[in-house]
Amino acid sequence: MTLAFKAETLLAAQDIRVAFFDVDGVLTDGGVYFSEQGETLKRFSILDGYGLKLLRLAGIAPAVITGRDSKPLRLRLQALGIEHVRYGTEDKLPAAQAILALLGLEWTQAAAIGDDWPDLPVLTRVAFAAAPANAHVEVRAVAHHVTSARGGEGAAREFCDLLLTAGGHYRRLLDIARGPAA
Repeated sequence: MTLAFKAETLLAAQDIRVAFFDVDGVLTDGGVYFSEQGETLKRFSILDGYGLKLLRLAGIAPAVITGRDSKPLRLRLQALGIEHVRYGTEDKLPAAQAILALLGLEWTQAAAIGDDWPDLPVLTRVAFAAAPANAHVEVRAVAHHVTSARGGEGAAREFCDLLLTAGGHYRRLLDIARGPAA
């Protein structure tokens, strides 16, 4: 099986320089787990995490804006080397605008993936919007691309692969990963 995205989808995503990610419902399955001690536990997909690393290698800045904050989340994003993060942010639009200003970029150079209403202000302003398969219907309605994968189960990786393909980076990165030919 190979990647296959519609030509118009790839055209809409070809000039992206920053990609905004929600956490719960995108980088996780949206569930909130609590230990007996009351600690918040999160489950992250390794595939999704590697997609964020690939974006960095391609010169596309991954940025995370989330309404929640937790130690597991901070540890995961730190391990991935994500530099642009806003925690505990209910109003995501000003956070996205601040990241764009910091990077010297415009909305026309931005993409985003989100799953619920708090993501709509960002999703409706970026040049390219995506939603996981299990996103709320209103979010799926504004998305340029709805992933085949659910949140926390490869949706973020599919979004990353799409951006890498649209930007012409996918094949080069895949060739590097494969190593020298025998």
